[in-house]
Amino acid sequence: MRSISILGSTGSIGRSTLEVVEHLGDFRIVAMAAGRNMQTFAEQIARFRPELVACDDSACLEVLKQELDRLGSPLPNVELNSEGLVAVATHPDVETVVSATVGAVGFVPTLRAIEAGKRIALANKETLVMAGELMTAAAAKSGAEILPVDSEHNAIHQCLRGERPKEVRRLILTASGGPFRTKTKEEMANATREEALNHPNWSMGEKITIDSATLMNKGLEVIEAKWLFGFDADQISVIVHPQSVIHSMVEMIDGSIIAQLGVTDMKHPIQYALTYPDRMQNCLEPLDLAGLRTLTFEEPDLDRFPCLGLAYDALTRGGTMPAVLNAANEVAVRAFLDGKIRLDTIAELNRAVMAEHDPVDASSLNSVLSADEWARERAIIKIEKQAAAN
Repeated sequence: MRSISILGSTGSIGRSTLEVVEHLGDFRIVAMAAGRNMQTFAEQIARFRPELVACDDSACLEVLKQELDRLGSPLPNVELNSEGLVAVATHPDVETVVSATVGAVGFVPTLRAIEAGKRIALANKETLVMAGELMTAAAAKSGAEILPVDSEHNAIHQCLRGERPKEVRRLILTASGGPFRTKTKEEMANATREEALNHPNWSMGEKITIDSATLMNKGLEVIEAKWLFGFDADQISVIVHPQSVIHSMVEMIDGSIIAQLGVTDMKHPIQYALTYPDRMQNCLEPLDLAGLRTLTFEEPDLDRFPCLGLAYDALTRGGTMPAVLNAANEVAVRAFLDGKIRLDTIAELNRAVMAEHDPVDASSLNSVLSADEWARERAIIKIEKQAAAN
């Protein structure tokens, strides 16, 4: 019986992870952390009976107690706030940590889990975007294994099994193109919140869905791929593949291309990360190859989707610049979701904050957190100035 903890159990990845665990039947949920969705969290606790749980604050805890009482389920040991996340991530009985929180909140807990030598099933891409150098150095020191849950990086991981890095020419990340793949710049600029959240292929949380609409999600994945697989920016390409059947590819130096295909369901990469290096029967219907009529590919349009170009720029400049881009983008996405800015303002804001930053070395926790805090403050100030001007 293998033991796991989940950071972000009530989110889409967390819920899918629990479905996979139930299907496999060979895993024990030792610890779980959630944000503020206490009704769902209580139901999960009652079902999986973890030893330790964590939530945002004392107000959430009171709601959680009420919900568990309603369900007739006992309250496990509880930790709060960021300390709670770290406690869940570093529980001594846990072998694998599923890092599925959204945004920078998962950064420190995931780092502490890596330092503790845990296997990390990583769905929180911001962790490596913010501090890839710090994370990979910690993993090398502790022996921790980082396995990607993002469908694209998970596909790359599968394609690279048994291959020698020196024989790889480039990694090719596929992108669906999101809801605005065929829209003009003007249509995108005036897009509503509902339109931006209407992803054609994937069901995801709000933040990652907006990132997909701007292609920032793919930009963050480019940065993440560098640290996961050790390839430079000029060896990592993005291709738009609207059908989302091919999840990513690897091109070898002899011109051969290895691709990983599958159904568009996150339970597949989650199970792969949990059971690696073994493969096990999953609960999904297999891909219907005969039912595939067309597989098409397009170059990404950096004029309509400038966030992708900004990510390449941040990766090339290095140091704390990726952390700054990530922080500014989180603030901008939240502002868009709250109706404070237009969709095209996200890229403008990211570019403006990056332009003010002189990157420093990102090999220490303090430098990364300082850059993150600075970028958030600058982004908020710019949003407030824009609102005042309007």
